[in-house]
Amino acid sequence: MHQRGFSLIELLMGLAIAGIVLLLVSPAFGALVESNHREEAAQSLINGIRNARTAALTHNQNVVIHGINGDWSQGWRIILDLSGRGAEDSSNPLLMEHGSGARVPIVGNWHVRRYVRFSHLGQPLMPGKAFQAGTLHFCAAREPVSHQRIVLAATGRVRLDSRKTEQALCAEEKRLRAKSARATL
Repeated sequence: MHQRGFSLIELLMGLAIAGIVLLLVSPAFGALVESNHREEAAQSLINGIRNARTAALTHNQNVVIHGINGDWSQGWRIILDLSGRGAEDSSNPLLMEHGSGARVPIVGNWHVRRYVRFSHLGQPLMPGKAFQAGTLHFCAAREPVSHQRIVLAATGRVRLDSRKTEQALCAEEKRLRAKSARATL
């Protein structure tokens, strides 16, 4: 009698090989997905900062780009800063908003930790009229490494740096997130 199909042993061997291949490929696929999310978040934020500077110049007003709820990882908003109080004043008109579902850890040094304010001349300025410059780091989820950085110069120029470097701010952000996650439990 001529046999068609697979025997039970052949089928189980095929499933075992497929399972082993999936176990070997899944970490690499996860790393690729995480890398794509980081790159997308970096491009989105650098475009947002450039749009905020352009809006400040075109509206001839101070414009603020800030992290949603003070966290760049959740996304960002661009507002027209009529009152001079930035994101603290909810009556400032919203120009643009971009939410992020990827939750890429983004941390900045002191000057750009929560917001960037552009003057009507397109210069990044702190509320006390001191220039504002700094770096936003896009961190890896499982290690204290910055894979990409947005660097804001005192002139208002922004650039994207894609060198992988160890970053203490990434380690601090990971520690703070773990502490807040335990607090919510």
